[in-house]
Amino acid sequence: MQLLHIDSAVTGEQSVSRLLTAQIVQAWKAAHPGTQVDYLDLAENAPAHFTMDAMAPRTGQTEGLTEAQQRENAVSERLVRQFLAADVVVIGAPFYNFAIPTQLKAWIDRLAQPGRTFRYTADGPEGLAKGKTVIIASSRGGVYSTSDAGRAMDHQESYLRTVLGFFGVTDVRIVRAEGVGMGPDAKAQALAAATQAIQAEVQARAANQARIAQAA
Repeated sequence: MQLLHIDSAVTGEQSVSRLLTAQIVQAWKAAHPGTQVDYLDLAENAPAHFTMDAMAPRTGQTEGLTEAQQRENAVSERLVRQFLAADVVVIGAPFYNFAIPTQLKAWIDRLAQPGRTFRYTADGPEGLAKGKTVIIASSRGGVYSTSDAGRAMDHQESYLRTVLGFFGVTDVRIVRAEGVGMGPDAKAQALAAATQAIQAEVQARAANQARIAQAA
């Protein structure tokens, strides 16, 4: 089994989402011995923001590509291959200004490739990256999930669910630490709840796999 571990927070050791992704990967490896982990730190190794040089190969242009276009296409190709090869993807997604970090958005822009992660059909778009499990480590300084007003400001989890669904990923799970900026007690409670959620998610996935194996 191949697991892709992605961090995107710019706060280093102070990052809650990085703490959570590390816990998720550790728990997953314990429940699924032999899992191979590929790590991508988007704060350290972010793709450039999307440009026409990166777009050119997607328009069908294959001849006469400039050096810049070839270079950007190589970046996109590396990232989409890495994503498609993963059975499980763990994404650290902090809540920055009501959305996700620009580094994480730049990664997603490189994955959104017709014929690779989705295609258009007579019946509408079809995701091509099916069969994956994605676990999102969502960290938030405030509390947004418990009220209509808060949920209306959420362009983090809602966006990730939408774009992953567009890619064909239906098994999207969210481990959330919310209110971590509201004082030490609130942060401690949020982290404790997230740790419990991690164990529950990983154990539930392992149990489901066991049932499938028995049925087969």
